[in-house]
Amino acid sequence: MSEAVIQVEKLGKRFHIGKLKVATTLRDALTNAVKAAFPRQGKTFGSRTADEDTILWALRDVSFEVKRGEVVGLIGRNGAGKSTLLKLLARITRPTTGWAKIRGRVGSLLEVGTGFHPELSGRENIFLSGAVLGMKKTEIQRKFDEIVAFSEVERFLDTPLKHYSSGMQMRLAFAVAAHLEPEILLVDEVLAVGDVAFQKKCLGKMEDVARHGRTIIFVSHNLAAVSRLTQSCAYLESGVLRFFGATKDAIKRYAEAEENDDLIYVNKDLSKSEKPRIESVELRTTFPDNLQMNNSPLDITIKLHIPCPVAGACLSVQIYDANQINYALLWTQGVDVPICRESGTYVLAAHIPKLRLYMGTYRLRVFFSEPPGGEVFQTVGGICPFEVKMQDNSRLFQWWPNECAYVEECEWSVVEASSEVLA
Repeated sequence: MSEAVIQVEKLGKRFHIGKLKVATTLRDALTNAVKAAFPRQGKTFGSRTADEDTILWALRDVSFEVKRGEVVGLIGRNGAGKSTLLKLLARITRPTTGWAKIRGRVGSLLEVGTGFHPELSGRENIFLSGAVLGMKKTEIQRKFDEIVAFSEVERFLDTPLKHYSSGMQMRLAFAVAAHLEPEILLVDEVLAVGDVAFQKKCLGKMEDVARHGRTIIFVSHNLAAVSRLTQSCAYLESGVLRFFGATKDAIKRYAEAEENDDLIYVNKDLSKSEKPRIESVELRTTFPDNLQMNNSPLDITIKLHIPCPVAGACLSVQIYDANQINYALLWTQGVDVPICRESGTYVLAAHIPKLRLYMGTYRLRVFFSEPPGGEVFQTVGGICPFEVKMQDNSRLFQWWPNECAYVEECEWSVVEASSEVLA
C-alpha cells in the first residue's frame, strides 16, 4: 500500500472579520499599520458597525489522506475554503484547530506572479521568482531555456516587466512555477491564466508532472480539467468537507448541490456588501417548458448590484452540460458595456441571435469579476436549466470536441440602470 504523504486531521481555520489580524508577514504588518493610520469612520451595515468583530470559520474539522503519487482535485464554490486549505498545507498560514502532516518537499503555485518585480527584466524576474519559490540558482540556470520557451516571451526577455501585458506576465509566472521539482505540488487555479491555447499548454504540463509520480493537489473551477487530470477529489462547501472520493462522484455531488430548476435565479442573500454581486439571472427560451431550438435566439438577463465603482469589471456566462463540460461562453470583455463605472444597480441583457448548441440539456454558470487575473466577486452555477432540440433543417449539424468551448456570438446591452449611490 502506498505511503500517505499528506495527513490532515480535524483541520480548521478561523478569521476575525472587521478586526486587524495578527501580523505574520511583513506585508501583514505594513497593511495593519496603514489601517491603523486611517481608521474607518463608523460606516454601518444593517444593525452592526463595520469595525465590530465577527468570527468566520473558513475551514472546520477537515480530515483526509493523500497517498504518494495521487493527483487529487479540490472543488467547491468561491469562499468554500479551497485556497485557505492549500495555504495551510503550504505552511503559509497556521491552523486554528487540528493539524496537517506533510512528508516530502512541497512546491506551491498559489498566487501566479509570486516574487516578480516590475522594474526588473523578464530574465531577472525568472531568477527572482524562482528563488522565492525555493529553486536554487543552479537549478534555475539548468531550466532557464525551458522556462523561456514555455512562456513564449523570449523576444521581450530583457524588457522591464512593467512593459509586459498582463497575459505575458501570467505566462512567465506559470512557466517558472511549473518547472519546480517538488515531491508534492499544490496548485490553485493555474488554468485561469492566459488565452485558451496557453491554458491547454498548462494542463499538458500538469499531466506531465503527474506522470512522473508526484503528488498533486489541484484546485480549479474547470471541472472538465479536474475530471481529466485527477483520480480522486475533495468537495468543500462553506468550509466543510462534504465528500472525498472518486472524482466523478465528487463532481456529481457538487453538481447536485448547485442545481436549481427555475429559469429565474434570485440571490437570496440580500445583506449589504462592499463587493459587487449578482442579484438575479433570467433565461428566456424559444418555447415554453425550458425548450430551446438550435439556431434560434436565446436571451439572458442579469441584474447586478454595484456598491462601488470597479474599473474593467467582467461578466461571463458558461453554458455546460450534466457532465460539467463547458460548451459555450459569453462575456463582456472587450465589449463597451458601461457597468461598474458608477455605484448603482444595472440590468444587462445578452442576446444570442442563433444558438449553436447541439441537442441536449444545459445549465448556466455566471462569473462576475475584476479583469482577467483579478478577484472573482461571485460565481453562480447550476442555474436556469434548458433543453436544446434540433430543427428539421439542422440534421447535418456537426459538433467539435467537448473540451473546446467556443465563444458564442452575443449582443450585450444595458436595459436598466440606476446609478444612485447605495448605502
